Amino acid sequence: MQTVLGLDRIDEFESALRGKRIGLITNYSGVDSVWRTNVDIFTERELQIVKLFTPEHGLYGTGAGRGVEDTVYPEHGIPVTSLFGDKVRPGDGDLTGIDVLVYDIQDVGLRYYTYIYTMTYCMEAAARLHIPFLLLDRPNPLGGRIVSGGTLELKFASFIGDYGLPLRYGLTPGELGYYFIRYRNLDMDYRVIELKNYNRDCYFPDTKAVWNIPSPALPDYDTTVCYAGGCLAGATTLSDGRGTAKPFQIYGAPYIHMGEFYRELKREIQDEGILLRQRAFIPSERKYAGEVCYGVEFAPLRKDLDFIPASLILLRTAARLYPEQFALIDNETGRKHLHYLTGSEQAAGYLEGRICLEELLEEWRVQAKEFEAVTEDIRIYR
Repeated sequence: MQTVLGLDRIDEFESALRGKRIGLITNYSGVDSVWRTNVDIFTERELQIVKLFTPEHGLYGTGAGRGVEDTVYPEHGIPVTSLFGDKVRPGDGDLTGIDVLVYDIQDVGLRYYTYIYTMTYCMEAAARLHIPFLLLDRPNPLGGRIVSGGTLELKFASFIGDYGLPLRYGLTPGELGYYFIRYRNLDMDYRVIELKNYNRDCYFPDTKAVWNIPSPALPDYDTTVCYAGGCLAGATTLSDGRGTAKPFQIYGAPYIHMGEFYRELKREIQDEGILLRQRAFIPSERKYAGEVCYGVEFAPLRKDLDFIPASLILLRTAARLYPEQFALIDNETGRKHLHYLTGSEQAAGYLEGRICLEELLEEWRVQAKEFEAVTEDIRIYR
């Protein structure tokens, strides 16, 4: 059976919104199972949306990291406040005249994906102003069974990682909201409209739904599987395939010797769930735009693949073979961007050859188990 989205259950929760002035936190992913937008659905039922709030990528899908300006929703003329650019948190003035906040955005279940911070910042504001918060739940496309990657150290907390989350945290937005309330000790009116025909063993293909693109660089499920770990390449001098048709599935750089790189990765990555080939490509934007990059292309063969180990091997192999050209990139604070993506300095230790892969993964496995134990009682789906 197809998974029933929170938005699909509008008949059951409409009464909670009737007569209320609604602030809707959403983007282009806010559609029901037959792709009707939440704005149209609410408007047709004469539910009053007084303001929209949008996360990174805005209402229309701008590129990653680009600031988004306030705008007006077409046709309905609803003001849209951007929460990515000049500000990422709603101020008290932004919420004036709002009786209830509703959150409806497709997430991907990875700590460095910024939508969850837009959600939690809005939850904090709702708690402060005593505004009820209604979350329309959506599936975690990567499922709820795999929890992996190290938990974040507080000194690396930022808009791409916070709350002591592991890299792949295995919770839906609704479940994550319960975790955040406890983590921040919030006193708030929080309600989740739960999914139906869904459990923690469901990966996106099991939902029987059409892929709902959550952001421009994640056009399909395979890309999202490889984004779990593949995003780390963006913190190095390797291209992560952004600006191509296969972001996070192809990796390379002008300095890579393609045959040598491929052969080493074939030897190092012992996972039958991964298909690998040599691949040259030319990014149309971002790193190495317009230049020929030489590297490899990955294809996940299993819906339950954890790509994090393979992504680490990819980076370590590039560091080992090309020490003069491969490097970690600094962020705007002057610290290594990789530390913020991975949540600690341990991954950099592996890339520099100071610790072995199994030592790193075992440390992360222990942390993942601890997180699973902490979150077991707030899970909605079993």
